[in-house]
Amino acid sequence: MPSKNIDLELAARMAASRTSRRRFIGGGAAAAAALALGPSFLAACSKDGGGSGETSAQPGGPASGTLRVSNWPLYMADGFVAAFQTATGVTVDYKEDFNDNEQWFAKNKEPLSRKQDIGADLVVPTEFMGARVHSLGWLNEISEAGVPNRKNLRKDLLDSKVDPGRKYLAPYMSGLVGLAFNKAATGRDITKIEDLWDPAFKGRVSLLSDTQDGLGMIMLSQGNSPQDPSEESVKKAVDLVREQNDKGQIRRFTGNDYADDLASGNVAIAQAYSGDVVQLQADNPDLQFIVPESGGTTFIDTMVIPYTTKNQSAAEAWINYIYDRANYAKLVAFTQFVPVLSDMTEELRKVDPAAADNPLINPPQSTLDNVKSWPALTDEQTQDFNTMYAAVTGG
Repeated sequence: MPSKNIDLELAARMAASRTSRRRFIGGGAAAAAALALGPSFLAACSKDGGGSGETSAQPGGPASGTLRVSNWPLYMADGFVAAFQTATGVTVDYKEDFNDNEQWFAKNKEPLSRKQDIGADLVVPTEFMGARVHSLGWLNEISEAGVPNRKNLRKDLLDSKVDPGRKYLAPYMSGLVGLAFNKAATGRDITKIEDLWDPAFKGRVSLLSDTQDGLGMIMLSQGNSPQDPSEESVKKAVDLVREQNDKGQIRRFTGNDYADDLASGNVAIAQAYSGDVVQLQADNPDLQFIVPESGGTTFIDTMVIPYTTKNQSAAEAWINYIYDRANYAKLVAFTQFVPVLSDMTEELRKVDPAAADNPLINPPQSTLDNVKSWPALTDEQTQDFNTMYAAVTGG
């Protein structure tokens, strides 16, 4: 579905969907609360998944039967599921019932711990949550034979420290975290993190309240990397944010709700998500998005196969179908997220030339080379980092 044909109502719904996803990437306040309250809190929130521990994972062999997919709302192009069913003969029970990472984990933790069916053969968590579930031993390996199109993944994603070779966490969509600015308000181009602290913009700067998204690019500007975070490097970034907040430089800390302030000029520069700015630019060409010179960060939603799956072969066929560039171009044109496959320009141009030429949807390699992702954090790291940042943001 070409992005230029997406109506305003759908665009608004897509933005709302992104809000739900982004609020919990990196483990925000809900994650910190769950960690503070401990396993009893998670167990109280979970429900029995039903069924028995027996599965028919069907390793190897052609895909058949029914595939149960649990995905985020508005994260699938029109006609895509039907096309997969026609191509493979697999029946898909497709549900848009994944609404945030922590709630999903709380609901399914106990059934998964007992190896009980959770009602899905393939799920789409954000990478940090997929890594958490994998660390508990609750994911099946994605076979080489079942997903030959895995070779089409971007090299930086294949080489991930979180999951080398992408044997358990198959990337689905990605996005950039950088700076958005209103040129009518700034009067000049913004290029670096230090521009956030320009006294000319005092009280007209917003930072993201999510720990990883808010601090990652600041750490990079200080010569540290979120790829290898330490208590010291995170604290150094938090201390800078505290200093600037105490000076009155920062208007407020936000989730996705920076759009109105940015468009009106109340905020001149905001930490932002590339996908949001794609939508905002349609109504306000003064809005720009950049990855700071010192680097930005990236987020990834992933496809995983729970070890309770009843149809391993069909789940792998689904991933393989998505990893065909012609098929994947339809998904990118609809979601307007950053592709996880390499060399997408030609196929994307066939579906939506505007998306193919938009550097926020189809970034050049130089941009991708300048963004970093956080590793899978331990629960202790997550709690410590969130607590430090929340002391400044009030989250």
